[in-house]
Amino acid sequence: MEHRLKIPLTGEDVEKLRAGDVVLLSGTVYTARDKAHAVLRDREAPVDLEGAAVYHCGPLIRDREVISAGPTTSGRLTRYTGEMVDRGVRAIIGKGGLPGAADVLRGRAVYLAYPGGCGASAARKLLVRAVHFQDLGMAESIWEMEAADLGPMIVAIDSHGRDLYQEVGQSVQERLKRR
Repeated sequence: MEHRLKIPLTGEDVEKLRAGDVVLLSGTVYTARDKAHAVLRDREAPVDLEGAAVYHCGPLIRDREVISAGPTTSGRLTRYTGEMVDRGVRAIIGKGGLPGAADVLRGRAVYLAYPGGCGASAARKLLVRAVHFQDLGMAESIWEMEAADLGPMIVAIDSHGRDLYQEVGQSVQERLKRR
């Protein structure tokens, strides 16, 4: 099923999403990578994260124009997932999954997989509004962007505990055992 959602997201928005659904998002999206997540452990967030979508992305920006905004690998950011969801984040966007995060997201948030290599396409759907923690550098700053139908993204981990990455891994293991 396809969903066009407006950020900030509500609990009801997240609840209706199922693993495998397609999502397009409009509204404010915040980029955050490793350093931004680490800084947020010690500092107040410069933005309101209630209902937010956080995009694991290190965009390429020139003169406040988005040149490329492809997803970065989310696995190394898994350790920050609980903290972000506790701050009100309802959607985390990235690539490669969030190993072991299904329980943390349950009833509160979703993980949206955005295919790698889509940076130019994503750039056309994003407009820079502000930059926070600029001292971290372009790729690691928190970029506040206005999204217009960002996606398509796949619900890879839903708020009901389904994790497509985990399911595929288990399926492969079962097939290998039957050989």
